[in-house]
Amino acid sequence: MTEESFDHEEAEFAAGARRRGTRTRWAAVTAVALALLFAGGAVTVASAERDEAPRIPATDSADAGFARDMAVHHQQAVEMSFIVRDRTKDESVRRLAYDIANTQANQRGMMLGWLDMWGLPKLQSGVEPMAWMGMGGSGDSGPSDGALMPGMATNAQLDALRKATGKEAEVLYLKLMTEHHKGGVHMAEGCVSRCVPGVERDLAQGMVEAQQSEILLMADMLRKRGA
Repeated sequence: MTEESFDHEEAEFAAGARRRGTRTRWAAVTAVALALLFAGGAVTVASAERDEAPRIPATDSADAGFARDMAVHHQQAVEMSFIVRDRTKDESVRRLAYDIANTQANQRGMMLGWLDMWGLPKLQSGVEPMAWMGMGGSGDSGPSDGALMPGMATNAQLDALRKATGKEAEVLYLKLMTEHHKGGVHMAEGCVSRCVPGVERDLAQGMVEAQQSEILLMADMLRKRGA
């Protein structure tokens, strides 16, 4: 082998070594980058899992108390709305009753679903309604007359609604539902000020705004009926 050939082969070997070294360094850099990427992703996922872990309130918390009590409160509003739809042909009242029944039945389902998700009882024995608000019962009327909480109609008022027809039924329903909404707004405001920030408190704030709007609507409907 001539000296010139030897020098040529040596140069090619050196160039190849440099290329192999470069590829090796790139492979190492890439491996490190991927390792950091996966590690960062794992940390992010772990952090997200910690942040999104479901919060379970205590059974005597405002969150649980509001869900229980408002579910009961809503149930009576749904009942009254179905009663009046059978007692009048007035489309404005029937439409309002349908909206109230549909909205409050859906909200009631959400609140009962939360209690199921939290593993908490839907009824709490030995605890008066609205105790989570520092209240107990509905004041003058006792549980035996059906008015478990402020704004709820008594059994006698529900019987009167079932017997009424036409304009009489419309006026009675609008009066009873106005008081019912006032009690509901009071309770929802209690959750807004006491419940932990989140979907339940947002729902309560939405109830306050929607029911205050319906109170104004029902006042107008009563005026049109001379009541």
